[in-house]
Amino acid sequence: MKISNILDYIDNGHMALPEFQRGYVWGRDQVRVLFGSLYRRHPIGGLLVWATGSDSAVHRGDQELAPGVVKLLLDGQQRMTSLYGIIRGAAPMFFDGNEQAFTGLHFHIGSEEFQFYQPILMRDDPLWIDVTALFKGGNDGLGTQITKIAALPEHAADVGHFAGRLNRLLGVRDIDLHIEEITGPEMTLDVVVDIFNKVNSGGTKLSKGDLALAKICAEWPEARIEMKGRLASWNQSGYDFTLDWLLRSVNTVLTGEAKFLHLHDRDAKEVRDALTRASKHVDSILNMIAGRLGLDHGRVFFGRGAVAVMSRYLEKCGGKLDVIERDKLLFWYAEAAMWGRFSSSTESFIDADLAALDGEGGGLDRLLDTLRLWHGGLRVEPGHFGGWNKGARFYPVLYMLTRMAQAQDWGNGLPLKANMLGKLSRLEVHHIFPKAQLYKADYGRAEVNAIANFCFLTKGTNLNISDERPEVYFEEVEARHPGALASQWIPMDKALWKLENYPAFLEARRSLLAEQANKHLADLLHGDDRWLDNAAPALPVSASIGGFASESEESSLKELNEWAIGRGLGAGILGYELVDDETGEQRAVLDLVWVNGVQQGLTESVAVLIDESLELLALANAAGFRCFTSTQAFRRYVLDEIEGGTTLPKEQTA
Repeated sequence: MKISNILDYIDNGHMALPEFQRGYVWGRDQVRVLFGSLYRRHPIGGLLVWATGSDSAVHRGDQELAPGVVKLLLDGQQRMTSLYGIIRGAAPMFFDGNEQAFTGLHFHIGSEEFQFYQPILMRDDPLWIDVTALFKGGNDGLGTQITKIAALPEHAADVGHFAGRLNRLLGVRDIDLHIEEITGPEMTLDVVVDIFNKVNSGGTKLSKGDLALAKICAEWPEARIEMKGRLASWNQSGYDFTLDWLLRSVNTVLTGEAKFLHLHDRDAKEVRDALTRASKHVDSILNMIAGRLGLDHGRVFFGRGAVAVMSRYLEKCGGKLDVIERDKLLFWYAEAAMWGRFSSSTESFIDADLAALDGEGGGLDRLLDTLRLWHGGLRVEPGHFGGWNKGARFYPVLYMLTRMAQAQDWGNGLPLKANMLGKLSRLEVHHIFPKAQLYKADYGRAEVNAIANFCFLTKGTNLNISDERPEVYFEEVEARHPGALASQWIPMDKALWKLENYPAFLEARRSLLAEQANKHLADLLHGDDRWLDNAAPALPVSASIGGFASESEESSLKELNEWAIGRGLGAGILGYELVDDETGEQRAVLDLVWVNGVQQGLTESVAVLIDESLELLALANAAGFRCFTSTQAFRRYVLDEIEGGTTLPKEQTA
């Protein structure tokens, strides 16, 4: 079928996008390459559609479908959206993404290259033609363009040549694309989604949650929008959650099951009501975890799979818990998160935990028994703090202890809180032994970024300490604020404050951290500390790769993250932990990532990886991240593909 006919099909409702499809994620470079291929008549692949009755077709957008059979795009959304956007000059009705990706494409009739509009490059060169204006015709159509060129003495002789190239470009509309259809009564939504995943195996596959949401939207079209609204409100409070994550809690609240298939036979009213209750439970859980454990933002909010189980428990209790129940539930959450219960096989573990809650004799004690039997012990030992970097599982534990114990800032002696007033009062990670000093002493990145070398201080205090050695600034802190060092579990043996004794310092502080962890966990049990009788097994030695190689690298990535935030984009995650889906073990630490895209849910997952190995790049790519190996490359991606060609300031172009 000709491209022009396919675009007409989209306009008149004979072709649409199925509800389970994700949004448009292409960037400008991909659009430019597509048109270059079409102009040169290179193959771009065919389309795969699901031919089904329009009366039962669940599609995206508000467009009314034509009666009879409709073709739902399974493979080819990115290409057809790009073609529609360039040729029609507007996004199709089913569009959900960044329109800048196909705004301003130009064609140079001399060099036959495609580029998006760049004022400095194009404004004085009449051979650059606006592709969308050419396709739309009118005052900027083919005749007008040829007349303009003929009026230029230096190009008059080439008018015929240039006209041929413009006609070739316009001929893109007449290119035939092969369309393969799947149809028939056996093509249920489940079967079609499976086909979709196989066809799109190179991209991000649809999750089981996507399928469940597609079925929900068939009866409740606004479901996705309403759920995104809930996610947006949590995002404003510093939590970055996904549709799948929210839907999991809706499922457990409504059905008491983890598997999404149990949602398939529930009607829209049941799901809508369950969403309201689940959202209320999630609010309560976030408030409990932030208020009692101090885990008050997404970077330290670990063990997210536990929320679905906690939501079910709150549902059973009518949303009301006494202090003992609340703290025991938080004890379970903290322990489950510390040992990575939901780092892999999330659905299976949630099912087991729901059975412990809902089965005969079920309840919190049964839930804790299940956790202890699975892990073999729950008491923290010094070795558990042996990890390194901010992606380590015990990094949030250190933050939790800091908040629960009201550890003191070393600059003002006040208890540390997340939302202290003043731009220099924001909490930051502080390297107790400065990175610069440790690197000079030939310590490797794992030793420099050991969890036991971290503490949390206000930004102002962190800046004031700078690269000073502990043996110097510890004395000053203790003199001004007696007890502030001990509140952050610093060994008070002054010999351990010297650089040459750094390994012994780490060992001593790990012991203090473990002691404090068990103390505060026991406080949550209100005397029923039988759950801490046995030590937890040692964490596996991490064979992960990655992490910050130097202080300057970390600083440049922090600056890049602030730059993105300053442009109204989402905050990236520094030191992102990439885990094995089967074992839950850490495989790599990625320098800086945007898991759900810099425009959350609308753009692709991206990672900035500086001076990393090919092995790590391969792991990140396999996990679905588009990788950039320099901060400049990422900036260019944002400016060109996300914002649409904004010029970098001169100092950022070097």
